[in-house]
Amino acid sequence: MGTRREPTARQMRLAVELRRLRDAAGLSAREAAALLGVNSVQISQIESAMSGVSEQRLRRLVTYYACTDEELTDALAVIATDRTRGWWEAFRGALPTSFLDLSELEHHATFRWDVDFLHVPGLLQTEDYARALFSRRVPEIPDAAVQLRVDHRMRRRSVITGNQPIPYEALVHEAALRIKVGGRTSCRAQLNRILELSEADHVTVRVIPFVLDDFADITAAMVYAGGSVPRLDTVVRDGPHGTVFVDSEAQLGVFRTLFRRVEAVSLEPERSRDFIHRLTKEL
Repeated sequence: MGTRREPTARQMRLAVELRRLRDAAGLSAREAAALLGVNSVQISQIESAMSGVSEQRLRRLVTYYACTDEELTDALAVIATDRTRGWWEAFRGALPTSFLDLSELEHHATFRWDVDFLHVPGLLQTEDYARALFSRRVPEIPDAAVQLRVDHRMRRRSVITGNQPIPYEALVHEAALRIKVGGRTSCRAQLNRILELSEADHVTVRVIPFVLDDFADITAAMVYAGGSVPRLDTVVRDGPHGTVFVDSEAQLGVFRTLFRRVEAVSLEPERSRDFIHRLTKEL
């Protein structure tokens, strides 16, 4: 296999997991290479996602690393042999790589959780709402670039509105629902869109109300995407220097706990729908 110029986040995840398995086995890259019958440069390229790995070699490596988790091994083999070129490839070179990586992550996710405090989660946004957000970016971006971002965000909604939707739960703070993005008409349409989507059996929307006492569990938005096995779950957060993908087992455990804590104090789905409906009447 040839070397890659720009590995995707999914390819990087495979590389990271193979390196973690090698480290857990107490083997050096040179020792792993000797077991596989290759040189250490090839192991380094595999573990940096600069080169792919065949299913046969992957399964040999996992055996040498004494991994007994068959579900994890099968899941890694699927990633190694995946040749999917999804709809997001049409945006390659036109949008930052993180946009494409998020789309690919969502495409392969088995479920999705969102927590948002200042904005309506992307999968629930209307076109007008998304355009208003992107138009107010600092520094400003050209109208054509705004439209590309809007088009991409609308395509992403297919994971919950398409033919094979995944289970989706959004915990949205009251502040995000009240902040007027794009004006009253746009906001009313946005709230109605949330109500419409929440009618689907696989979509759950819960409101985090202002009235909660001593609420300080999370201070920033969170996207949690379920992998084919829990170890391959991923958390996506917006950092000061761009999008950050979190995949360590310890951190994933923290974010699962945080999500459940916020879920526990959020309004039940029916009460949340009533709450959102009342907000539409106030606009």
